[in-house]
Amino acid sequence: MSMIDDVIAKVKEKDKDQPEFIQAVEEVLTTLKPTEEKHPEFVKAKIYERIVEPERVVMFKVVWEDDKGEIHVNRGYRVQFNGAIGPYKGGLRFHPTVNLGIIKFLGFEQIFKNALTTLPMGGGKGGSDFNPKGKSDREVMRFCYAFMQELYRHIGPDTDVPAGDIGVGAREIGFLYGMYKKIVNEHTGVLTGKAFEYGGSLIRPEATGYGLVYFTSEMLASEGMTLEGKTVAISGAGNVAQHAAQKVNQLGGKVITLSDSNGTVVDMDGIKGEKWDFVMELKNVRRGRIREYAEKYNVPYYEGKSVWDVIRDEGLKVDIALPCATQNEIHKDHAEALVKAGVKAVAEGANMPSTLEAIKVYQENGILYGPAKAANAGGVAVSGLEMSQNSLRLQWTREEVDNKLREIMRKIYKQSVEAAEAYGKPGDLLTGANIAGFLKVAKAMLAYGVM
Repeated sequence: MSMIDDVIAKVKEKDKDQPEFIQAVEEVLTTLKPTEEKHPEFVKAKIYERIVEPERVVMFKVVWEDDKGEIHVNRGYRVQFNGAIGPYKGGLRFHPTVNLGIIKFLGFEQIFKNALTTLPMGGGKGGSDFNPKGKSDREVMRFCYAFMQELYRHIGPDTDVPAGDIGVGAREIGFLYGMYKKIVNEHTGVLTGKAFEYGGSLIRPEATGYGLVYFTSEMLASEGMTLEGKTVAISGAGNVAQHAAQKVNQLGGKVITLSDSNGTVVDMDGIKGEKWDFVMELKNVRRGRIREYAEKYNVPYYEGKSVWDVIRDEGLKVDIALPCATQNEIHKDHAEALVKAGVKAVAEGANMPSTLEAIKVYQENGILYGPAKAANAGGVAVSGLEMSQNSLRLQWTREEVDNKLREIMRKIYKQSVEAAEAYGKPGDLLTGANIAGFLKVAKAMLAYGVM
């Protein structure tokens, strides 16, 4: 048994109650096997064993009061997974499904994603099982204040720089940053995803979605294709899905699906123009449900079904699939349906949206596959650019940030291709992305000695 197999077995034994974390470790470490022979120094120093253990796990209670005066208790987390190449960096997720295993999986993935951006950022993640849906602005504010009253002592501009994630958008970041600033009496770059007016970066809200589409374009270009005229299925209707749809439209593609936790809409005429504007208002201002889109534009709505369920059950024809909702949304049967649908490329906007069995289907059928840690790294890349702007006490123009984002996504694609080639897996972007990110972190860990 190789050291990697031994490490995976130990994780399965020690963290048996954390299936998402086990899945992430197995997916990454399995693809790292080509590095064992070429880098005996990593084996000797037990880098593989060390990299799956977080450097620090913080768990705390969050007590807050709703508008009716009722007291609630939630659980908060911050996992500082690996700081070898820079301050811990990774989002905060507010969602009822949040638990330690999910935060560890996200933090572990973040290590390699951040390394791929070429920026000096370590990997971390945090959040709470608090559900912002259905809460008033003042309830969300009180929760964020209570959350930050504990979190503040564990973060800082040169220590750990959180950002947003599912359930944590501009509203939540504003409340969180306001309390941090009040407690420490500093105006500093400790959170990213801030509004432009108080230190945020232009393009940050759009960055994950835009970067996803830039990465997709790089994959297609390798086969002499573009997005022009392509039919695109996008899942989700949050920040990533919204801006991926916008960029697809700008590059000549046609987005036909969006979804939320209640169901999916299919609009064969394309979700663009005033329809896209309606989605932005619906989801970001009114915080409504996607079925309202179907009611307004008289298009099919599939209650309780994901985008991938609909493609499977209705036999839709699709050229590009961009899963942007949540982890493990695409299973083996969905992937097989995508093959039948004629999909040429799958690029992941969400974190780990495809199961290991689904990924195998993509690879066996020659579908271009952009794994999450490469394809959705645009968000954290621009978070890194926001950190740079905060440190310099200036703000770049929209064009400057967008050009830097496009170049970073191009470099991520190039690194992934080159690493796959160098380690005997040509064309395998999953292996390439994992190895490229791992090598940077592993070399830094080795340089520090045994610690």
